Amino acid sequence: MSGRALVRLAARAALSAVTTGALVAAAAMPASATVLERPPRTTKGPCAYTETPDDLAVRKVPLPSDPRHTPTRPVSAVLRTNHGDIGLTLDPAKAPCTVQSFVHLIRHRFYDVTSCHRLTAYDRLKVLQCGDPSFTGEGGPGYRYKDELPTDLPPWPGDPTGVRKTYARGVLAMANAGPDTNGSQFFLVYGDSGLAPNYTVFGTVDAAGLAALDRIAAGGIQPDPDGPTPPVDGKPVLPVDIRDARVCRK
Repeated sequence: MSGRALVRLAARAALSAVTTGALVAAAAMPASATVLERPPRTTKGPCAYTETPDDLAVRKVPLPSDPRHTPTRPVSAVLRTNHGDIGLTLDPAKAPCTVQSFVHLIRHRFYDVTSCHRLTAYDRLKVLQCGDPSFTGEGGPGYRYKDELPTDLPPWPGDPTGVRKTYARGVLAMANAGPDTNGSQFFLVYGDSGLAPNYTVFGTVDAAGLAALDRIAAGGIQPDPDGPTPPVDGKPVLPVDIRDARVCRK
């Protein structure tokens, strides 16, 4: 599942990416040469958060700080949406750089007043993709960071190659545009999905959140004149608005 979210002008490319098992976050067009004169800044820690001057931030945020130590305690967060709260449990022990970035973006209100731009309903890809304030599938935070890929996912049933793994219902993972291109876009799995293990898993969705995802999925996907009927990839019929995102203190 490449993080390349479905964009109206790039629908065919995104559809092709999904059918080959990728969740892509589409890259934006390169910025002007004058923006590229200064080398991109990179943090000095293990996460190596790196500016992306050719893919500018939709909403300006600073680079996150690298965690000084690998945290082990789970972090609770919530996406407050027009379909109810989607509670998240973040797992910094498995994906410290990803959780650090996600919490950083929440605290800088990057996800507030945004909409989830993509819903899929393939046999082996059932996700809601969010995290782009531009609602195009091309937007990001103006930086990227390394993958923290899962190594313990069960095999996808019926795949003789063993390449695909099961991203189970309730998984929270990062979309991307290739190796080490994580930014702000993420996906919530509402039905078991079979993907190559190229997407960082960094948490889970609670029962109330899954119920909300089920209602969103039941509403269907907006039709595409060039796509199949019923549609299997596109904007959800029921708009999904993230009113705000919060880290919950215990």
